[in-house]
Amino acid sequence: MKAVLINAFGGADVLRIGEVETPSPGPGQVLIEVIATSVNYADIVQREGNYPPPKGDSEILGLEVAGRVSALGPGVSGWSVGDRVMTLVGGGGYAEYAVAYADHLIPIPQSMKFEEAGCVCEAYITAYLNTFMLGALKDGETVLLHGGGGGVNTAAVHLCKALVPDAKVIVTASPGKVERVAELGADLVVDYKNRDFVEEVKVYTDNKGVALILDHIGAAYLASNMKSLAIGGRLVIIGVMGGIKAELNLVQMMVKRQQVIGSVLRSRSVSEKAAIVSSFTEVVVPLFERREIRPLIHKTYNLNEIVNAHEAMESGTHFGKIALRL
Repeated sequence: MKAVLINAFGGADVLRIGEVETPSPGPGQVLIEVIATSVNYADIVQREGNYPPPKGDSEILGLEVAGRVSALGPGVSGWSVGDRVMTLVGGGGYAEYAVAYADHLIPIPQSMKFEEAGCVCEAYITAYLNTFMLGALKDGETVLLHGGGGGVNTAAVHLCKALVPDAKVIVTASPGKVERVAELGADLVVDYKNRDFVEEVKVYTDNKGVALILDHIGAAYLASNMKSLAIGGRLVIIGVMGGIKAELNLVQMMVKRQQVIGSVLRSRSVSEKAAIVSSFTEVVVPLFERREIRPLIHKTYNLNEIVNAHEAMESGTHFGKIALRL
């Protein structure tokens, strides 16, 4: 089968199309004919040599796929060859075929195109897990989402507005994306290059702070995030683009009864992911079925344009997801 291969870690130019052996599904797994996938920032980090796949997973890039079930592994029931499915994978999405666990499969709604389905799992499950399952956002609370315009951020805005319509959503964004983020439904958009989001949060919340922050920056934002949290607020860290080490005022955190939660999705156990996918399928997938929400796709590339797709991701100018069509 065709797949995107890497001879050595480095920039986008290390990516190439090559031939590899088609994988075989093991017990509890299925083989999927991949029709679409997407580019995630984690793919960039892995390409650079800083994010190896979990033990036993494919070293081929790609964390989500959409396509048709091609073969069933031993012990799989409830699925048939030809079923339209979307799913998380530990690796292997940038290929014509990928192996996934049957318990991680989500049926693609008939109203959804494969390119859209290929942009759902990584962003929307990440947003759902960390904003609702871990962050426990409730109606009437205020949430701060960093990184307006990225896949996880746009997914989080969609989910907040659909699942907790009485919650208030504050988003930080670069100057060129402020208006588009506002159009998504954010209640306040802060131009983080020209405004201090800590002060903006204070004014907007009448000095109370926000109940929840979803952050992928890490160390560079830690102090400011803690200042922006309300009493009993939760900070969920899902990335470390701004560094991995920072000082934390423990007394302030204790007095304000704040929580700092670290979270990843890829390295969770098969059973953990199955439970997350089950909840997501029950709560969120009906929203896609009714077209109440849909993934924002910046641009769709063919697989042989993978270098251009990675360069687009690294440029930071995209709004929404970057799709790959097999």
